[in-house]
Amino acid sequence: MAKGYWIAHVDIDDFDTYKSYIAANAAPFAEYGARFLVRSGDSRQAEGSLRARTVVIEFDSYEAALACYDSPGYQAAKALRDPVSTGDLVIIQGYDD
Repeated sequence: MAKGYWIAHVDIDDFDTYKSYIAANAAPFAEYGARFLVRSGDSRQAEGSLRARTVVIEFDSYEAALACYDSPGYQAAKALRDPVSTGDLVIIQGYDD
């Protein structure tokens, strides 16, 4: 079964308030087995344009990645994030050869 991934690019307007989102997303991420592969850090923008922060989260399956996003717990955390950030998020199925 192919893994699932969230790939997000985010600009944060108020990091102190954004910390409440980070705290709130811990429970749904644990419930759905999320593992952070990338959580910002040094980067080089080689082509195109992105936002300031890049996050890549791995799930055991694409279905788990979708279920986490749709879960009431994550949606409650997202409501804390939305007023203080702008982002792009794709939920994508990994390559399974």
